Amino acid sequence: MKTKLSTSQAAAILIDDQFANWSHAGAHALVKHLEEFEELIGEELQFDPVVIRCDFSEYESLQAWMLEFWGDIDTAFDALGHYAEDGEDELLDKIRDYIHDRGDLIEFNGGVIVRDF
Repeated sequence: MKTKLSTSQAAAILIDDQFANWSHAGAHALVKHLEEFEELIGEELQFDPVVIRCDFSEYESLQAWMLEFWGDIDTAFDALGHYAEDGEDELLDKIRDYIHDRGDLIEFNGGVIVRDF
């Protein structure tokens, strides 16, 4: 037996997960992403907040993800091939490319969500 959840219902379940720290905007963006994925593959996903919590993480920004992933600026810049003379836009593009090459990136007003890899 399956229960079909609305976007708001699924987002509310994520927000209520005491072991996760989803923002309202992040939870809605993630659920919409999963719904778009369902449409793309042509089948329904089983909604499991524990699996979602383990597979995805929310960050305030791409830079916040970068620092958590690599631990420090120098290591991150080396890994990304970023140089001091490169601008902020170039850095953000390099972070996006790095994530897209390895997983999923969901950008929304207020932060980003990355499928952990």
